[in-house]
Amino acid sequence: MRIIIGLGNPSEKYKLTRHNAGFMAVDAIAARHGSAWQYNKKFKAEICNIENAILVKPQSFMNNSGQAVQAILSYYKLLPKKFGIIKAKNSDLSNVLTVIHDDIDIELGKYKISVDSRSAGHKGVESIINYLKTKNFKRIRIGIKTEMADKIPVDKFVLQKFSEEELKIVNNTIADLAARLI
Repeated sequence: MRIIIGLGNPSEKYKLTRHNAGFMAVDAIAARHGSAWQYNKKFKAEICNIENAILVKPQSFMNNSGQAVQAILSYYKLLPKKFGIIKAKNSDLSNVLTVIHDDIDIELGKYKISVDSRSAGHKGVESIINYLKTKNFKRIRIGIKTEMADKIPVDKFVLQKFSEEELKIVNNTIADLAARLI
């Protein structure tokens, strides 16, 4: 079983913002499989079951994503444990956990896959690393960088909605990613 986490912020206010590229990606995967989302109170997340994987959209804000991820991995007994406590640092979760998120250092229209890499300042990824006590999981980083990225503060840039043109580009990127992922 694989757990695929899409990072984003909940509510209509943040829909189609750059920071919600992870939500957009798992929504596209769910749509490809004709599967529906259901809110799970225990995990504080929306869950979608597809063949061989569970898609997850944490419903806490981005900076607290780690709590939902840890709860889901614990529930499905996917965390390496010793005496009920997460093992020492660097447990390998790369075969069970994939986190999809925006990346301001990657050009719009591109994505990169990495394993065992640092958060690079992404607060949602940082939260997951802190809760799981490891960075050894797969990440799919969706590029959101445009010319505007260097002209306004990062926190404002990532919370802006994609322009129509940018949305076409990111949707094509996500469609390619969704087709390759599952």
